[in-house]
Amino acid sequence: MHVAVLGGGVIGLMTAWSARRRGFTVTVVDRQPSQRDGCSFGNAGMLVPSHFIPLAAPGMVALGLKWMWNPESPFYIRPRASWDLVRWAARFWQAATKAHVARSAPLLRDLHLQSRLLYQQLAAEFGNEFGLVEAGLLMLCKTKKTLDEETHVAEQARELGIPAERLDPAELAQLDPAITMSVAGGIYFPRDCHLSPNRLMEGIERRLAAEGVQFRWSTEVTGLRTEGGRIRAAVLAGERPGELEADEFVLCGGVWSEALGKGLELSIPMQAGKGYSVTLEQPRQLPRLCSILTEARVAVTPMGSALRLGGTMELAGINDRVDPRRVRGITRAIPNYFPEFRESDFSGLVPWHGLRPCSPDGLPYLGRTARWNNLVVATGHAMMGISLGAVTGDIVGRLLSDEPTDIDVSLLSPDRYR
Repeated sequence: MHVAVLGGGVIGLMTAWSARRRGFTVTVVDRQPSQRDGCSFGNAGMLVPSHFIPLAAPGMVALGLKWMWNPESPFYIRPRASWDLVRWAARFWQAATKAHVARSAPLLRDLHLQSRLLYQQLAAEFGNEFGLVEAGLLMLCKTKKTLDEETHVAEQARELGIPAERLDPAELAQLDPAITMSVAGGIYFPRDCHLSPNRLMEGIERRLAAEGVQFRWSTEVTGLRTEGGRIRAAVLAGERPGELEADEFVLCGGVWSEALGKGLELSIPMQAGKGYSVTLEQPRQLPRLCSILTEARVAVTPMGSALRLGGTMELAGINDRVDPRRVRGITRAIPNYFPEFRESDFSGLVPWHGLRPCSPDGLPYLGRTARWNNLVVATGHAMMGISLGAVTGDIVGRLLSDEPTDIDVSLLSPDRYR
């Protein structure tokens, strides 16, 4: 059987890997050229079982309203006339409840932990060429108030079977003596990991090509031809226009998935959450562990001899505009937590940006649809694309093969907003 994977980000490549391993003929279609730099490449590269609370959670609406008036804050909504944005925001508000978190947390835990296991297996198979480091993650807190709040999250984590430990400054220094910290304390999640997303993507793509997977780069899917409850072909424009016929289709086009879904009479609401990162090739200090600067919402990841800093959530539509104020919000936060650094260390660095596909309830869309019997949707992973990439690809492969899935993903149904 022939599977058409519509999207060449980490979800698309992991899906192609899983499908090819199960004997499918696979074609991957992506609007970008092969030498691309999309959302799957410049992120913080974290695998985070610690992140079991969805983006839509109690308190996030109030925090977002507070942040959006500061141009350098971690969150910003660019004012614009968009009913899609208004509907998305209303659904986000409706989902931000304790009940939603209680339903979602065990599922997100299981997905992250299974994905971690699959990445470990992949690292063993690939000779760990993508730099998987199993050292844990630190949630660093400047204030005792934030530390107490994160301690409550750690208690929830332990109730879910996720190890977490509160550390004071001396214990943090002992755990990672390579970096000087100025914090009130932190939470240590030993099961978290990090890797180099660029090297992961390059390695997977190279092996897929060697396995006979076909790639259609610089090719946009403008629509899907249907007949009798099935999708017959993807309509393509770009370097090789025409139609791509297949037996099964997987929609994993990131922020562009919503528009294709509308053409199929599907409702998979999405907003593009623009994130930024900068990578310092010769940092003053290089930590051993990855960390999140909690109040600033900045992710810090050592990648080989380099240090990557990423953050912000900017809802500004699908565009490539770079707002230097958002980047300053990231670089100005670093010396507050790591006092050996200076803001001038980041002068002249070209910032990366990517468009994260964000669903209103903070959960990805994953599963078959009731409308089309040969379509699987796998999109909307927001900041968790890398972390959930391996398990998403595995689940899609199982769905394509009619194999049972180890994890119940009914909460992630792509039909939940119909």
